[in-house]
Amino acid sequence: MKRFKKNIKLYIGLVACALATSCAPEIDNAKPNENTGTSKPDFSKYIAIGNSLTAGFADGGLYLEGQQLAFPVLLAEKMKAHGGGEFKSPFFTESQSNGSGYIRLKALVNGQPVTEPVTDKLAVRGLSPNNTPLYTKYTDEVNNLGVPGMRLDMVNIPGLGSVKGNPYFERLLTDQEVMTTYRAFATSKNHTFFSFSLGNNDALGYATNGGVEKTDGTSTLTDINTFGNNLTDFINDLTTNNRKGVIATIPDVSAVPFLTTVTRQALLQAATAASQAQGGPAVTALFIATKAGTRPATDKDMFVLPFASSGLLGKPNDQKIPYGLHPNNPIESQYVLDEAEVAEVKTRIDQYNKKILEVANSRDLAVADIHAFLNKVKNGYVYNGITISNKYITGNVFSLDGVHLTPIGYAIMANIFIDAINAKYGTQLDKVDAMQYRGVKMP
Repeated sequence: MKRFKKNIKLYIGLVACALATSCAPEIDNAKPNENTGTSKPDFSKYIAIGNSLTAGFADGGLYLEGQQLAFPVLLAEKMKAHGGGEFKSPFFTESQSNGSGYIRLKALVNGQPVTEPVTDKLAVRGLSPNNTPLYTKYTDEVNNLGVPGMRLDMVNIPGLGSVKGNPYFERLLTDQEVMTTYRAFATSKNHTFFSFSLGNNDALGYATNGGVEKTDGTSTLTDINTFGNNLTDFINDLTTNNRKGVIATIPDVSAVPFLTTVTRQALLQAATAASQAQGGPAVTALFIATKAGTRPATDKDMFVLPFASSGLLGKPNDQKIPYGLHPNNPIESQYVLDEAEVAEVKTRIDQYNKKILEVANSRDLAVADIHAFLNKVKNGYVYNGITISNKYITGNVFSLDGVHLTPIGYAIMANIFIDAINAKYGTQLDKVDAMQYRGVKMP
């Protein structure tokens, strides 16, 4: 059985990069404002509000290269020719350039990606009371306010920037500011223009944890009333004195490799190959635990990326029942977003995006439709000569964590914001040349 378990891991790796996904509904793009009375935006002090995508998070961590190629940095560079001012980011230093640490691709062995953690040149100054890393402080003026892990349901929580809160927010605050809420922090910058990309984590945390809600609040599914109220209040603050901006929609979870790479078919192939290598029969069913009880998995269930390398499939319990291959030892809920949970998350994201469009229209803002873009990525297309898809590693857009973007992905994301700004406000910001940036860094 030990050998069986090992072979399952191998065969999953062999098929993981070639898997297909199902289609998802698409949200219409916001229509460009045709009112010629709309005033031009003032780019002299642009700030970026958001989470890990705004910060430049990639490969499971925040590190200097990712920060330097975050979409707001690329966007701000294009604003300079149109009155844009200096755009400051909380970069890690060269001596601590690996920041929080991240994963890199060490090798491809028989088609299986082998990753390893990067643990040198970290920007870790110590441990919090929760035994989690505290990062080197950056308390100078900053324009990129992207905080990995930030959620709309957390923007009004005092103390989130303390040593017991979000470490990426904590590093941006002085000791006297630790009770400052993220909303108060972001709206105190005397900005003239803003980008707003929050709300992903209000659904993604739930989805990537298989619909299991942790007690720390990072994997709950935010209710639409809280989402709408916090969004409206935040945007109202940002748009006082007729200030302009651009707001992003939220992508469908079925677009990210973290939830599309490891399918039921891939797992069945891996289990069957391992079984038949030892003279056993084909494996025809997987069993999963759901809120409604244990049942056979279907192709509409979505397994999380880490399950492929977990070594759990086929592992016997104390009663010698193989994990996931028998209803008495099913795959646990945190490893699979089942069909009902997929529908639940998609419905909630549609509600979020409807609210985003309502708020954007009410405040005359541009809308960067990231939802539509990533659904296009899911189906695959060619962008300026670059093959783009949501395939893990080979699709160019997604980094090794299967959620965050590569430099190419962030460059394209910047262009989506540029297109939205130009269409809404009649500006002529130049596009970023995405072909100058890399996908996943190969060994």
